[in-house]
Amino acid sequence: MPHVSSIDRLIEIMARLRDPEHGCPWDVEQDFASIAPYTIEEAYEVEDAIRRGDREDLRDELGDLLLQVVFHARMAQEEGSFGFDGVVDAICDKLVRRHPHVFGDATIEDADAQTRAWEEQKRVEREARAHAEGREPSVLDGVPVGLPALMRARKLRSRAVRAGFRWREISQALDKLEEEVAELREAVESKDAAAIEHELGDVLFATVGVAQDTGHEPEDAVRSALARFEARLRHVEGAAAARGQTLEQVPLDDLLEMWGRAKRDTG
Repeated sequence: MPHVSSIDRLIEIMARLRDPEHGCPWDVEQDFASIAPYTIEEAYEVEDAIRRGDREDLRDELGDLLLQVVFHARMAQEEGSFGFDGVVDAICDKLVRRHPHVFGDATIEDADAQTRAWEEQKRVEREARAHAEGREPSVLDGVPVGLPALMRARKLRSRAVRAGFRWREISQALDKLEEEVAELREAVESKDAAAIEHELGDVLFATVGVAQDTGHEPEDAVRSALARFEARLRHVEGAAAARGQTLEQVPLDDLLEMWGRAKRDTG
């Protein structure tokens, strides 16, 4: 009996699951749109396992993410678009094309130079795609709309900065943030719901700019803030429980005092 590789086995299992007559009813009724949220979720679970340093969990989550690739490829094969081999061929071709210093005669001095060369190659590819589609290219081409808003904000702004749309001094980025906060305050005072949402978005986007201009990753900054908030709130919950109360039962002034102690105790 010929040896069946692990990936071939997975592809065969996926084909069996999608069999209209003998497969799994849930798998059979899925399409690209219904599976997409699971694909995003699995990518985040991979990232979570990496952050926790759990290699066993990372192995399992990478398998779940690979399943998503195989699932999409199977559906594409069923409609006659492409199959798993096409996915592999496409990424192999892309990697070779974007690494001429490894697979060709080009020379790259260091990792920073490679990053610049990679971005330049991607820019050339985006321009070629725009021309093929009969439109003018934009520096913002290729930033997926489906990205989480904070991540998309960072990517859009990074593209603009590379194109020269940047503040000369960090003080200008801070001034812009203060300007947006003032406009948000005015919107809140006016009780105009649409204006509040508009100005909230501007404040958040300006905050992303400050993060990038100071060399920080917005996503990491928010994660750190969330970790501090969680630790402090749990601390306050413990203090309330020691009084025989829930958070809802503690007067606001006492809650604020507890919160101050939590900040001192948890850092």
